Amino acid sequence: MNLKAKKFSADTLLHKQYSADQLLTLSAEAPAVALDRTVQVGNQLLHTLPTGAGVQKARNYWRILGPGLTTGASDDDPSGIATYSQTGAQFGFGMLWLSLWTFPLMSVVQEMCARIGLVTGRGLAGNIRVHYSTRALRFCTFLLFGANAFNIGADLGAMAKGMQLLNPGLSFGWLVVGFALISLMLQIFTPYERYARYLKWLALVLLSYVASSVLAHLNWGQAIHSTLVPHFTFDHTSLLLICAILGTTISPYLFFWQTSQEVEEQIQQGKTTLRQRQSASTPEEVKNMRIDVWSGMLLSNLVMFFIVSACGGILFPHGITQITSAAQAAEALRPFAGNATYFLFAIGIIGTGLLAIPVLAGSSSYAISESLRWRGSLHKGLNQAYAFYGIIIISMLVGLGLNFVGLDPIKALIYSAVANGLVAPFILFFIVKLSSNKKLMGHWRNRPFTTFVGWTTTLLMAVASIAALISLF
Repeated sequence: MNLKAKKFSADTLLHKQYSADQLLTLSAEAPAVALDRTVQVGNQLLHTLPTGAGVQKARNYWRILGPGLTTGASDDDPSGIATYSQTGAQFGFGMLWLSLWTFPLMSVVQEMCARIGLVTGRGLAGNIRVHYSTRALRFCTFLLFGANAFNIGADLGAMAKGMQLLNPGLSFGWLVVGFALISLMLQIFTPYERYARYLKWLALVLLSYVASSVLAHLNWGQAIHSTLVPHFTFDHTSLLLICAILGTTISPYLFFWQTSQEVEEQIQQGKTTLRQRQSASTPEEVKNMRIDVWSGMLLSNLVMFFIVSACGGILFPHGITQITSAAQAAEALRPFAGNATYFLFAIGIIGTGLLAIPVLAGSSSYAISESLRWRGSLHKGLNQAYAFYGIIIISMLVGLGLNFVGLDPIKALIYSAVANGLVAPFILFFIVKLSSNKKLMGHWRNRPFTTFVGWTTTLLMAVASIAALISLF
């Protein structure tokens, strides 16, 4: 439908009679239309930039970015923001070194996932089902679904609280329902090409955290020193936060989403059959994939750095050490960092939620659909993949329901972290084995150093999951 045909004014709505179905359609379309127009304006601005070698390189770089950028950005969801905020509030700059250390671990893992999807033409769950244990896969996907549902619930609640920071008079319940509907409408009824473009532009909302930290006038010399010179403490609280950050940055839902999005991109290029997608990947494709993945992971870890810095440089010196949500972090920062930092933090909560929730629900659906041999893809319409979209809807409904049963959002995050901790080492084992398989990956199998980093990450996540379980008892 032409976007011009969708324009309507308040005056028109008052004087023209609409049926209930038409009003429902207009309401469902409104968020997507608004987002589409925002993206169009952004694209127009890119085309109006002056020409030159530097500008052209920037445009080419932006065109390369895709699944890696959105995957990395979705990692900084409202739940992750709460974890980073608590880390800064409790330890100041003391944990900033983690943002430097998690970057290569996260990047190597996500590159392995992307390479698996690019070379095999299958999603991660599909490859595990074909080459390894179906029983282990189903156990992992069950835990993944539960972890993602809890995370969706926590993120929906955080987005509602974020909107209330901007307008306290709005109803929490209606906001949660509204954000859930917006996410579902975009994911189910938006064509993949346009939907992928929305996610790509939404990733830029993370820059609001960079801006909020810069406006806070922090001691950047001390922050950089703490990043480059690690300071280790081995008390219960610090170990628990280290485990939480590892679980937040190296999350199983990112593994499944990254691999499946590489497949979706191939389908977008016309490679609709498995045989077509399994044709040898070109060096140019692999090079672009690596640029995309490492850029996305760099953005993710930079945002962690700036959020920890803001809370560590402002809240920690003022004795505000207990932060339980992203919204609470924004409120705590306001008296010391000003309204600009407060509003940018609030906007970031809403934007990252809109980006992360579809990724959480979509990764569950990819994993379950591939493990059960269901046909499913975001390229297919609703009536072509009922089971695939059904999992997305069920994930959203479970997450939505958690906000109305009195579940403590902090407990939801703990349950999610524990489930992720249990799943991550198993899935990482399969990722390293698959990406190292010469018969499967051919020329694009892991190099020895990549395999070493992969097994190191697997071991770290196993230790983190054991520590998380011990902390509960």
